[in-house]
Amino acid sequence: MGIVRLCEKQEVEIEEFRRMLLSYAGGVQTRKHQVEFRDQPVTAALGGNDGVAEEKLVCVTSGVSFLGLAIVNRLLIRGYSVRIVVTNEDMEKLRETELSGEMIGANNRVIAVMADLTDVHNLSQAFDGCRGVFHTAAFVDPAGLSGYSKSMVDIEVKTSENVMEACSGTSSVRNCVLTSSLLACIWRDNSQSDVSSIVDHNSWSDESICVDKKLWYALGKLRAEKAARRTAEQRGLKLVTICPGLITGPEFCHRNPTATIAYLKGAQEMYAYGLLATVDVNRLAEAHVCTFEEMGKTAFGRYVCFDRVIQSEDEAEELAREMGMQTNMISGNSSGSSSFRFELSNVKLSRLMTRTLRCINEC
Repeated sequence: MGIVRLCEKQEVEIEEFRRMLLSYAGGVQTRKHQVEFRDQPVTAALGGNDGVAEEKLVCVTSGVSFLGLAIVNRLLIRGYSVRIVVTNEDMEKLRETELSGEMIGANNRVIAVMADLTDVHNLSQAFDGCRGVFHTAAFVDPAGLSGYSKSMVDIEVKTSENVMEACSGTSSVRNCVLTSSLLACIWRDNSQSDVSSIVDHNSWSDESICVDKKLWYALGKLRAEKAARRTAEQRGLKLVTICPGLITGPEFCHRNPTATIAYLKGAQEMYAYGLLATVDVNRLAEAHVCTFEEMGKTAFGRYVCFDRVIQSEDEAEELAREMGMQTNMISGNSSGSSSFRFELSNVKLSRLMTRTLRCINEC
């Protein structure tokens, strides 16, 4: 389709796509008055207005975030048309950043709409006509000590419920992929004898532990995921959740600062127990698209996603250097080892992606 040259590095593709969005920031309007890039009618860009959902049209919430951009870019590569949901805050970020660049050949397949994530009706309008939704939005509080305050927990939960309600109430939407967090799996009472040493998609964090340790980001992701699953089940919506480790990638600590800070609250304990894991943003984006495409076949439930576990002082030092922080903020003052260490497992996701890649190659 001439969207992106596959031989180019993923970080270059994402940066170019970001520049494309920035150069067209002024054209983003409300859903009621949405404007397709290059000022062509939306219906023309999506192939008509016959009321039938475009098979390759999907929506990404927080589409200009670090992860959102990577997912949108991956979807474009796979031939999808993408509608990105932006908020007033997103618009401010776009306009404050004085970058410009030529469109890299999106061929009228990117649409930006403004929508209020607290308004189900507003979201339903944004999702209308889309085959599926990727809900990547996470709330962070720059003024909070950890980048995510206690007050954000209820907002995240409510937003998650709203998105599920909007998806289930929009006839075109068939599937939804929710970005949760590995933090929704790892915070448990390790003193209990019945706690499994394997942490995978079946593992759930203990809410009381998160509250006691004031791990608000972990609590928010945990409750939001549970609320989404509950609402989706009640409404008959197909939902898959992905629980990624700390998201990394090119300049991740600068482009995703508050979420990174929030994730790393409790990092020393995670490191000590072998539970501090990271994932490259491009691999995570691929996981999102892969599970979405397999939801009508074998994809279901939860998936843990990571590609590296920080296990040594050298690895902790490298991560700290990338983030511009002191190593002891990650590894503590000890060697980082513990008398008992857990084993993170992403076998379920690895098997799914391996099968999918095999099918693509064979085709």
